[in-house]
This record gives sequence, structure tokens and C-alpha cells, in this order.
Amino acid sequence: MMVTMKVRSLFLSDIHLGTRGCQAESLIAFLREYEADHLFLLGDIIDFWSMSRGIHWTAAQNTVVQKVLRRARHGEQVMLIPGNHDEALREYIGASFGDIRISAEHIHTTADGRRLLLMHGDEFDQVTRHHRWIAVLGDIGYNLLVRLNTAISWLRRSLRISGYWSLAGYAKRRVKRAVSFIFDFEDVVIRTVRERGLDGIVCGHIHSAALRETDGVLYINCGDWVDSCTGIVEHPDGRLELVEWRQAGARVLTLRAAA
Repeated sequence: MMVTMKVRSLFLSDIHLGTRGCQAESLIAFLREYEADHLFLLGDIIDFWSMSRGIHWTAAQNTVVQKVLRRARHGEQVMLIPGNHDEALREYIGASFGDIRISAEHIHTTADGRRLLLMHGDEFDQVTRHHRWIAVLGDIGYNLLVRLNTAISWLRRSLRISGYWSLAGYAKRRVKRAVSFIFDFEDVVIRTVRERGLDGIVCGHIHSAALRETDGVLYINCGDWVDSCTGIVEHPDGRLELVEWRQAGARVLTLRAAA
């Protein structure tokens, strides 16, 4: 018998429904694990960019949508903050669909009183804002790496090589320009949060999960459900946790918690 954990809030971003890379099965297992008062979807939930080139919609992805709608109907407070891949939804900011609120951003107060800015994060990405064609090319390249990773994972299983290895994640760690971009993104985000007098931020966009405090500011990135399969959990006492979910039905790793 599966035991569901009751938590205060769940934060998810970069699910990329409608693409081959979406790890919908793992996300379904994650959602079954947690019952929450609040569910925050922080952008790039549906990937309209990729869907304009070709739609890949599975039964599992449909189940993800149904589960989110069911949670909203049953009283869970569900909020969607659109990202750049689902920016078409920004036309409906302030509206509600199926008990899901659409917002540009939100300030969430944790159970222990910390005020966190919730955004997708593309607002801090100068490439996405001012050089869209470069961002689209980068998206195509990233999707190619994800598809290649599927073949590599099959080969590793065939050779009985244990453990998960990500080609896209390896590229992000090894390419200096990508590493520099991530650091620059985090610096801009932290500076913005400090200027607004808030305690921290929860965002997504760069597919690089993080949970840490820098100079008194909490920087929290949800990661994604294409490569890393990570989400943020707020427990009833306000404790924040970054959970990595590698396989459907198995929680492999819980990363650092901020007290």
C-alpha cells in the first residue's frame, strides 16, 4: 500500500509536455508521493516551442494534466506562472482555468515566515529576451542531446551498466560557456531578490536544480522534468527540500535542505 506524504507546497518547473524528452512517468510517481496544500507550476509546463515543430504527446503526459486538474478540483491551490516555452499563456494572466490561476509572478510566504519570489526565470535571460532565434536554436540542440541520451541509456542498460548518466547534463557541466551562463543567471537573480527586499526566489528556466543560501538570499531552482527530474518540496514546518527522482516509483536522492 502506497503512503502519501502530506506537505505544504510543491514547486515544479520545465516539465515540457508535448516533447519526447518529457519524463512524464517519473513525474506521475512524484505527484503520487506528495499531497500538498499548494502546487506551483513555474513555467515551461507545456512546450509550445517544440510542439510548433512536431507534437509528441503520450498517455503518460495526458495523465499528468489530469492529475493536476484533479488536484485543483479537490481543493489544492494550483498556480501556473508561464515561462518562455508556454509564453502564449501570458495573455491570460489574472484568469483561472479549471481552478488553476495564471499569474505573472507570486510572493509565497513559507510556514516559517520567509518571503519567496516565484517566477519562471526567463526574465533574467538576456538571450531569450533579446535574441530569440539563438534561444530557439539552443532549444533544438538541447532536444537533440536529450534524444541522443535516450539511445545512450538503452545502450547502458543493454551492457548492464548501472546508474543514470545524462549527456545533456554532462554537456552543461563541461562547456565553459554554459557554466558561465548559469553563474551569471544566478548572480542577476540573487541581486534582484535582494533589491526587492525578499528572502529568496524559486524559479526554473535553466534546467539546473539548486537549493542554497548566498549572502542571506535563498536561491532555489526547481530544475526540470526532461533531464534531472527534480522538484522542490516545502514541509509543514517551512523546511525546503530539493528532491531528485530518477525512476518512476523510486526516490533516489534528497539533496540539501534549508532550515
